[in-house]
Amino acid sequence: MDDQELGFNAGDVIEVMDATNREWWWGRVADGEGWFPASFVRLRVNQDEPADDEALGTGHGGAGDGGAEAQSSKDQMRTNVINEILSTERDYIKHLRDICEGYLRQCRKRVDMFSEEQLRTIFGNIEDIYRCQKAFVRALEQKFNRERPHLSELGACFLEHQADFQIYSEYCNNHPNACVELSRLAKLSKYVYFFEACRLLQKMIDISLDGFLLTPVQKICKYPLQLAELLKYTHPQHRDFKDVEAALHAMKNVAQLINERKRRLENIDKIAQWQSSIEDWEGEDLLVRSSELIHSGELTRVTQPQAKSQQRMFVLFDHQLIYCKKDLLRRDVLYYKGRLDMDGLEVVDLEDGKDRELHVSVRNAFRLRCGPSGESHLLCARKPEQKQRWLKAFAREREQVRLDQETGFSITQLQRKQAMLNASKQQAVGKPKALSRPYYLTRQKHPALPTSLPQQQVLVLAEPKRKPSTFWHSISRLAPFRK
Repeated sequence: MDDQELGFNAGDVIEVMDATNREWWWGRVADGEGWFPASFVRLRVNQDEPADDEALGTGHGGAGDGGAEAQSSKDQMRTNVINEILSTERDYIKHLRDICEGYLRQCRKRVDMFSEEQLRTIFGNIEDIYRCQKAFVRALEQKFNRERPHLSELGACFLEHQADFQIYSEYCNNHPNACVELSRLAKLSKYVYFFEACRLLQKMIDISLDGFLLTPVQKICKYPLQLAELLKYTHPQHRDFKDVEAALHAMKNVAQLINERKRRLENIDKIAQWQSSIEDWEGEDLLVRSSELIHSGELTRVTQPQAKSQQRMFVLFDHQLIYCKKDLLRRDVLYYKGRLDMDGLEVVDLEDGKDRELHVSVRNAFRLRCGPSGESHLLCARKPEQKQRWLKAFAREREQVRLDQETGFSITQLQRKQAMLNASKQQAVGKPKALSRPYYLTRQKHPALPTSLPQQQVLVLAEPKRKPSTFWHSISRLAPFRK
């Protein structure tokens, strides 16, 4: 971003030239020198770290001495990693305390400057994170072996608190909103002076508030790196080996879950925009129950009575299936026709042939049957592979719902409201929906006409003026239409 900032890739080794500032270090790589965030890297636990474990066993002594030296060196490296974990956790706790007490507490006192909703946007659930991290650090301290640090068993602490780390998901998802709000406030001098006064009173280093609020996002991504380093120097026979291995897997899953939730929340804006583009929408908003698009495509809907077939566009979300009708002239315009509740539906695969219920021949068909009411919907795809994709999509939808229930994923009312607001704003700057619809398809209330006017005059008034068309005149000249 800046000429004096150092760019580097994952895995690069940086020579630290100046580390007097705890947050920003001056370092050197092959391409040059510059400032870089200290939290983006980890210190090598041993500056003379060999390339592999086999190098530890080489030396001038006998085989037995070499093995003992190798184990001693590995124990020292494990001690260094454990000390690094505990040291960074203590620093992180102080960092969170400074934010909560130095900034958030002072902001709450100024009700003339900040609303509760505004503070929730800026700080998210950082107080919940602070409470969980304090409990986590106490657990690490209890497991720390002060006399022989390499024998400390920290893996169990991560396993016991892995569920607590999921609260980082809410914070990470909210962080972009916090940046936007802080950027807006930074344009107002009174807020700039206020935040600077908070920092000075708390005796914090010279970094802006948005820099401090980035720390939890970086921290949750750093745990798998630290655990991987701890596992590297933990002997398979060590009592902590299995727990560290399991903890590494668990924290990778936490990071993956946070990334997945971030992706899902980014998708709700797209879902809200899609709904706003649908004409004649009825019922509750999609985001009240759904947050993921599973599958979409055209299907033939066969309805009773007389087995009438209708071509419809079906869009499958978690919990519900929406079906729409395409405009006759503009195929990109969709009109809402209904929805099906997937939570109460059973998907039945049908063989090609005559359907027993509607007594019609069907191909590539399946039935959606509602348990409580007994209502069923017969749907047909054009090709066998399309049918199979739909059947797999229905299975994925049920699996997605199950996973969301297990992980407790849900969209808050504020997030739904914001997504719909963004969609309405985007719709306003785009093409007006009303103008894109043919006038004869718009639903209008007929005005009450005065009875004093003759019926012929009423019809003349109601009919819009337009140029005479030569369409039927041209058609009548064609041979098939002549009498």
